[in-house]
Amino acid sequence: MSRPVFSFRPNLKNPEHERAWQLLMDVPAGQRNQYLVEVILKQEERGTLKRLIQEAVREELKSGGVERMPAQEKEEIPDQMLDFLFQMEQE
Repeated sequence: MSRPVFSFRPNLKNPEHERAWQLLMDVPAGQRNQYLVEVILKQEERGTLKRLIQEAVREELKSGGVERMPAQEKEEIPDQMLDFLFQMEQE
């Protein structure tokens, strides 16, 4: 059985395609196939993990096992901290 062939033709006028192309070209030539495989599999794993987390949160909210916390009041930043940050910015 012959190996399947995949062709990637980015549109370099599209900023996302251009960035993807730059990232791919930064990978050494002999490692690009493995890089693409890893990126595709990681993306799939993220999607699966996201769905699992969403399902778990929904189930927990439905069961009433999570208490809603009242929104905390906004704390003001002390003047001393603001002065310190301003001084750091000036250096």
